[in-house]
Amino acid sequence: MATFQKKSFTTPDEKRTTPRATTEIVKLGDKPVARVTYEPGWRWSEHVKPIVGTESCQVLHVGYVISGHMQVAVNDGTQADFGPGDLVVIPPGHDGWVVGQEPCVFLDFGQTGIVK
Repeated sequence: MATFQKKSFTTPDEKRTTPRATTEIVKLGDKPVARVTYEPGWRWSEHVKPIVGTESCQVLHVGYVISGHMQVAVNDGTQADFGPGDLVVIPPGHDGWVVGQEPCVFLDFGQTGIVK
């Protein structure tokens, strides 16, 4: 029999911090949902690349932008800007950075590829 499950980011199952970003993870069954807050000035290639050691982010992201703006460039040079209300799929092999002076808050569904 199926049961309801209710959780909140006010009490996440896990919290991770990296330079200029905070990730709060809530697990719904075996499905993680991450709320990531990227501070102005955050850039994957500057703040995460030294930690993970790959040339670009190798995680598939399926998500929703709550607030702020993020620019993303895939390895072939294609770029896109994401902002509030956008649902996005970002393929592996990309760099991303916050645009402007407002934090970018992003929900990432089903990925825990955020740095521990």
